[in-house]
Amino acid sequence: MNCAERLVALFGSQAEAARQLRLDRAVVSNWVKSGYVPARWATEVEALTSGQIAALEILNEATACKPLRLKSRPDGESLFGSPLTGKNTMNAYAPAKRITSFHPPQRTLMGPGPTEIHPRVLTTMSQPAIGYLDPVFVEMMEELKALLRYVYQTKNPLTFPISGPGSVGMEYCFVNLVAPGDKVIVCRNGVFGGRMIENVERCGGTAVVVEDKWGEPVDPQKLEDALKKNRDARVVAFVHAETSTGVQSDAQALVAIAHQYDALTIVDAVTSLGGTPVLVDEWKVDAIYSASQKCLSCTPGLSPVSFSERVVEYVKSRKDKIHSWFMDMNLLLGYWGATNRTYHHTAPTNALFALHEALLLINEEGLENSWARHRRHHTALKAGLEAMGLRFLVKPEHQLPQMNAVLCPEGVDEAKVRRTLLTEFNLEIGAGLGPLAGKIWRFGLLGYSCRPDNVMLCLSALGSVLEDMGYAVHVGDAEAAAHAAYAAMHAKAAQAKAKTRAKAAA
Repeated sequence: MNCAERLVALFGSQAEAARQLRLDRAVVSNWVKSGYVPARWATEVEALTSGQIAALEILNEATACKPLRLKSRPDGESLFGSPLTGKNTMNAYAPAKRITSFHPPQRTLMGPGPTEIHPRVLTTMSQPAIGYLDPVFVEMMEELKALLRYVYQTKNPLTFPISGPGSVGMEYCFVNLVAPGDKVIVCRNGVFGGRMIENVERCGGTAVVVEDKWGEPVDPQKLEDALKKNRDARVVAFVHAETSTGVQSDAQALVAIAHQYDALTIVDAVTSLGGTPVLVDEWKVDAIYSASQKCLSCTPGLSPVSFSERVVEYVKSRKDKIHSWFMDMNLLLGYWGATNRTYHHTAPTNALFALHEALLLINEEGLENSWARHRRHHTALKAGLEAMGLRFLVKPEHQLPQMNAVLCPEGVDEAKVRRTLLTEFNLEIGAGLGPLAGKIWRFGLLGYSCRPDNVMLCLSALGSVLEDMGYAVHVGDAEAAAHAAYAAMHAKAAQAKAKTRAKAAA
């Protein structure tokens, strides 16, 4: 039975299939007679049938029934009168297998990133490309900077997205602020503090490491002790929200201590921006970077950064040349400045369209509402996981709402659990890194993935998998606990609104 016949069988008649697709019945009748569904209807049919007829099946069948005609002349005939001499040579390099268009599966992404992407962002990204010096694009860039200042809560003029992932944002900060011979204090309590050390060393600086246990926040007292011993330290670097453990450090306190000793600060806000408070001006952060694919829920490949005027003046006054041409702040000042644009590199225009829309969604929701949404769904997920008997790696007061690190129960194959969730439920969760590999799962509630349907799916799927593997869990308890948590939060919010109304009426 071909895809056209299966479609009719699913809906009971050609007329009903046509009605569901909003087509004339004759169109569906022609599909049945031809023996295939045209390729351009592949995604619509897959969505309509909830995946029972896959888009890839339709594409393969349509291609087999009606191959694409890529040339107008038979083999051996040439527009130029003689066969092309390079044909046989080029065939030697052709792929060994037949390659078709790529269609990724629909996953529920609840790992450490990337996240699911809002349909509005995907639609915006697919708009026509324009030049990166086009006046319309330049105007959009200014709006993008304004939206970034909002999510960063800053008035820093130099706030913009770097063309590259969060790791490029990290390197951009270090390569501009760290000169050879500089002493830098780096706070390490997870994977990404370790990457900061690597950046210091590659810039020719000396890293003084303040160590904290993975799963615990950076200890402000340890930082102050290190600064007392190293009064010539020029920079302090730390991770606000450590993605590898789900722990959040007190950024405001750490920045204040660094400034007491006249040190600049570099802050990693890759996982925190948009999901939990990041207050650049209030905390007086000097340099900060994030990533587009976490709580901003955009496509990976952009790193929003923000720099204080103090940092800009410091970089301008450096006597040595910045060791990276692409990441030289002095060159990018002319590209992302507020006046005339100078050519620096070919900007990823469509990715920037997408980031503009993703930030607009946060602006429409309200930044504080976004923070509250991440906290609300974290509370429900946590209640469900704990109802299963699972324990969190991080103490409650330091837990990141958007990154939940949970200890794997003894005797349970953590990799098999993740693999089963992916293959049977299309649900992705994260594994542990470094010394936590094989010991924890990381459940992300980031941006557009932070929704109640994802929370309930995750709890239901995880409970089913663990029960099948012999772990003592009562299926349904976790979902009930999550529902109870939601109900309690709703009741509390209703009481708060009632008090506010009563106070206003008094």
